[in-house]
Amino acid sequence: MAAHSGLLTVMDRAARKAAPRLRRDFNEVTHLQVSRKGPADFVSMADKRAEQTLIEELRKARPDWRILAEEGGELPGDPDKPRFIVDPLDGTTNFLHGIPHFSIVIAVEDPNGSQGKPEITHGLVYQPLTDESFWAEKGRGAWLQDQRLRVSARRDLSESLIATGIPFMGHGNFAEWSRIFGAVAPEVAGIRRLGSAALDLAWVAAGRFDGYWESDLKPWDVAAGMLLVKEAGGFVTDYRGQDMAMQRNQFLAASDGLHSKLHKLVANALR
Repeated sequence: MAAHSGLLTVMDRAARKAAPRLRRDFNEVTHLQVSRKGPADFVSMADKRAEQTLIEELRKARPDWRILAEEGGELPGDPDKPRFIVDPLDGTTNFLHGIPHFSIVIAVEDPNGSQGKPEITHGLVYQPLTDESFWAEKGRGAWLQDQRLRVSARRDLSESLIATGIPFMGHGNFAEWSRIFGAVAPEVAGIRRLGSAALDLAWVAAGRFDGYWESDLKPWDVAAGMLLVKEAGGFVTDYRGQDMAMQRNQFLAASDGLHSKLHKLVANALR
């Protein structure tokens, strides 16, 4: 079994501290579905409370680190030290509708990475309802609890299950997404939209999905998941197959056997 580093233990502890309240709130949401006011305000409160818990726990352990949080934005700290990137509830729309598929996400970014550029060194995606903890450390592999993760070994698109995020009101490029969908869907065994980008990437790392594409995402949606995929032996690039996913805000993730095939389909669709 792989032992967590001290830092991952801190991240895991913070996620588990925020989880029970989120689970209770999730059970509450189903009762609120019938109320006129609707559960939206309640869910945004749940989101903020979970974030508060995460920030308190992380600050206790690393008081001088910066934190980039979905709700709270950039919290100050020492610019030469790493920073936490936090999403207390990835899959808010699922949560709001009583769909049991969402995650707590924490990543660590080192400002002085291997090429002197910022890089993600630790990632954790925790599913509070299934108690699945997906984690990765740069150079130490990707894990689900104490099981080593490997991306899927499938090599044929025709057998592959591909995940995506579908644009919605005020978010994303419908024309671009439709072109990609039109190119990929006829070639694969199925396409899934489950509603949590972090879990989509964790599931690519775990070999449940064979590939994934989405654009227009925030750092806290993808930072931990990208590290998980890479440490599980997969690739994450932009739609042109280059190592520019974060800069272009296009994410194409897949196993080594499928990435080039998927990337060709996507690149041709966007020509």
